[in-house]
Amino acid sequence: MAMHKPPHPGEFIYDTYMEPFGLSCRYLASKLNVAASTLNRVLKKQSGISPEMALRLSKALGRNPESWLAMQHNYDLWQARKQIKLGKVQKIPLNAA
Repeated sequence: MAMHKPPHPGEFIYDTYMEPFGLSCRYLASKLNVAASTLNRVLKKQSGISPEMALRLSKALGRNPESWLAMQHNYDLWQARKQIKLGKVQKIPLNAA
C-alpha cells in the first residue's frame, strides 16, 4: 500500500505554528536559540531536523523530540523511495544452519 507524501518538518512548522500564529522566522529562531538562516534552511526544505533541533523544537513548540525526528525520517524515506532504483538489488537467502 502506498503511503501519502509526508510533510517536511519545515513545511509542518510553517503551516502549523508560524502562519496561524503570525510568527516570523527571526522570532522563532530567537526562541529556538539558533540563527535565522539555520531555521530558514529548514523551512525551505534545504536542511533536515537534527536531534539537536528536535530538542529545541520540542521545548519551544511542543511535541516530543522523537516525533520531530520521526517526521524527518518519514520524509527522507519517502524521498528515497522515489529516487532509488532497486531493480538490480538481490535478496540474499539466509538459511539457518
